[in-house]
Amino acid sequence: MLKLIYAPDPILKKESVSIPQLDDHHRELIKQMYEIMYSANGVGLAAPQIGLNIRIFVLDAGSRDEEKKPITMINPKIISLHENKVPYEEGCLSFPEHFAEIDRPEKIKIEYLDEDNSKKISTFTGFESRIIQHELDHLNGILFVDHLSRLKRDVIIRKMRKYKKEKEII
Repeated sequence: MLKLIYAPDPILKKESVSIPQLDDHHRELIKQMYEIMYSANGVGLAAPQIGLNIRIFVLDAGSRDEEKKPITMINPKIISLHENKVPYEEGCLSFPEHFAEIDRPEKIKIEYLDEDNSKKISTFTGFESRIIQHELDHLNGILFVDHLSRLKRDVIIRKMRKYKKEKEII
């Protein structure tokens, strides 16, 4: 059974590797990723967050709404980012109870494979764009706290070490 990885953990800082083609094993993995994401009340989950060093993430900007809008991205690549950045408070399933305002481009154009191994090129704005950029960071070994000042980042990491110790999370 896959489980959520909490920071600090070395797997979260590694760059993930591309997969040549999606197979049934990966589809089962993706199904489990959605289950983990939804059960944690999240809107996105990258493979490194469950201990796997592969370039897959799932998201659902409407996960808290009645109508689900799941999107799976395999081997995503940024084509372009809008110059205009907007601030927004972000959280992360690997950092429970921690939030910080992060500036990100409001629009992203991205190329990826879907669950049918079909190549897609899509443009996303708003909340979906932010989730995608956050999850892409995970695939590149970048955490949302890495966008903060060293002081703020260190405070959150210290609190996470304490959290893991209290919860007996290895």
